[in-house]
Amino acid sequence: MREPLNDVSSAPPPPQALLERLKDYGQEDAFALWDELSSDERQLLVKEIESLDLSRIDRIIRCSLRSHGLPTAAIEPVPESSVSSVEERTLEDRERWWKMGLKAIYEGKLAVLLLSGGQGTRLGSSDPKGCFNIGLPSGKSLFQLQAERILCVQRLAAQATTEGSTAALQIHWYIMTSPFTDEATRKFFESHKYFGLEADQVTFFQQGTIPCVSKDGRFIMETPYGVAKAPDGNGGVYSALKSSRLLEDMATRGIKYVDCYGVDNALVRVADPTFLGYFIDKGVSAAAKVVRKAYPQEKVGVFVRRGKGGPLTVVEYSEMDSSLASAINQETGRLRFLWSNVCLHMFTLDFLNQVANGLEKDSIYHLAEKKIPSIHGQTMGLKLEQFIFDAFPYAPSTALFEVLREEEFAPVKNANGSNFDTPDSARLLVLRLHTRWVVAAGGFLTHSVPLYATGVEVSPLCSYVGENLEAICRGRTFHAPCEITF
Repeated sequence: MREPLNDVSSAPPPPQALLERLKDYGQEDAFALWDELSSDERQLLVKEIESLDLSRIDRIIRCSLRSHGLPTAAIEPVPESSVSSVEERTLEDRERWWKMGLKAIYEGKLAVLLLSGGQGTRLGSSDPKGCFNIGLPSGKSLFQLQAERILCVQRLAAQATTEGSTAALQIHWYIMTSPFTDEATRKFFESHKYFGLEADQVTFFQQGTIPCVSKDGRFIMETPYGVAKAPDGNGGVYSALKSSRLLEDMATRGIKYVDCYGVDNALVRVADPTFLGYFIDKGVSAAAKVVRKAYPQEKVGVFVRRGKGGPLTVVEYSEMDSSLASAINQETGRLRFLWSNVCLHMFTLDFLNQVANGLEKDSIYHLAEKKIPSIHGQTMGLKLEQFIFDAFPYAPSTALFEVLREEEFAPVKNANGSNFDTPDSARLLVLRLHTRWVVAAGGFLTHSVPLYATGVEVSPLCSYVGENLEAICRGRTFHAPCEITF
């Protein structure tokens, strides 16, 4: 407890109107230590409380606490017939979707939306996760790999058009940061000259934060003059897009479709023309790339149906009963709940507007019980978050598109030495895939160490999915590890 100041008796009372507002929402304890604060600290506390949308926050707290623990509709597996599986796609389908996607990209109808609010804390870094170098021969960060894939798709879309236009083609990249990563992310892009992109085709915006609360819904004070707050989850992207008027910005640019993904995937196919073409062809509001769950206890969320014929949604691994997670489909011999969510989504802009309004109206957030820094030390309390997949129950139509892990999913979540999802494991997946591309294009490799431990890296500026490598690779021998570029 802080020592009282000498002039406590002469301390002015808290602003009456602000105190009454706090009382209206049962949060007057935020001023409990007012008399012990210095003049500057009182000003900080007043400014802090005035910055909070108390009505909105109160609605979120009440709705979330009320819904927590209520029974939900029983879950059912997603019928395998409703998923576009890798095996069922014909070469004709893939080529048609690729061309449809490139055409829409050339026409400026696609934007890319990156969820990049997290720090690399679990990787042993305080930098934004996108700044992380997973150890590829090129030394490129996750941000650079993704930027160069956008540059490659721009080139492919321009080459595919028969209209002979010389206009510069740009895919607009919207990057959601957080208060913890925003400044560092902007400086990283500036210092690297946007990795070859034009500065005006990249828009940064911040996700929101929300107060941490006790189990009875009262604010936890991190300091006597500051409320403990936490980011509102990657699903905060919807309200952030709305409040920053970026949905309007997208409409003004003529954008119809939005490719949304998380930063920590070293193999993400940013602005994938095939996925976009499939999405347009299906005429749905929302779509997700999925991979087959590797084993029952794998720590991934899975797509399910809520109730008989209900909407598609995602159930996190921590929320699924172990018997359901292990259940086998007797007809196929595979897991009943098979399709893993890997945060690779496509939405129409119209649907994003609908989701932003619907989520705000319903105001239901997930509650995570965590240790919260407070004036009483580490206190158990609740963080309120929304998740990116909270959008799917609002979709009138959703399509699932299977992709192969070894081609599109190399998560970077844990420090090297962990059992899974490390920079080392992601690097290995990238090098193995690119090595297959080079061999398929007629190239040869020599290795100073065994093939399983090394390989070649293909610059995204050379090839997006292994195309156009014959001229570079055929008949040539590459000494691994190395980067192949123009």
